[in-house]
Amino acid sequence: MRSLADRVRHAVTFELVALALLTPGAALLFRHPVIEMGLIGGLSATIATGWNFAYNLGFDRALLGLRGTVHKTLTIRIVHTLVFELGLILLLVPMIAAILGIGLWDALVMDLAIVVFYLVYAFLFNLGYDRLFPATPPR
Repeated sequence: MRSLADRVRHAVTFELVALALLTPGAALLFRHPVIEMGLIGGLSATIATGWNFAYNLGFDRALLGLRGTVHKTLTIRIVHTLVFELGLILLLVPMIAAILGIGLWDALVMDLAIVVFYLVYAFLFNLGYDRLFPATPPR
């Protein structure tokens, strides 16, 4: 198990390293100033964190009300994930378009590229983190 302090270190390090990699990389890839991409990165991380909290709380409450349990079957997990990502797209794409002064389609393509980055990054980061800071078995 991981301690609360370790979980905080993980979350903060995850976001800081992601922003340090994503900001200049996205600025080069999408040909927008680093400051704009940094703003998008910071706002996106903040919005995603808030959405994650609110969505999971609401989803579990709805599930409990509808099924009497928060247990998620494979089908429910798939629906949970797809609706979460759809909601995040609806929150982030207009923000990206507004900040960069681009169309919604271009903002959607950018958002999807960022999602791919985070999928690969999360896998590699967590692999490295687990090697640097191994979890201790419960006592």
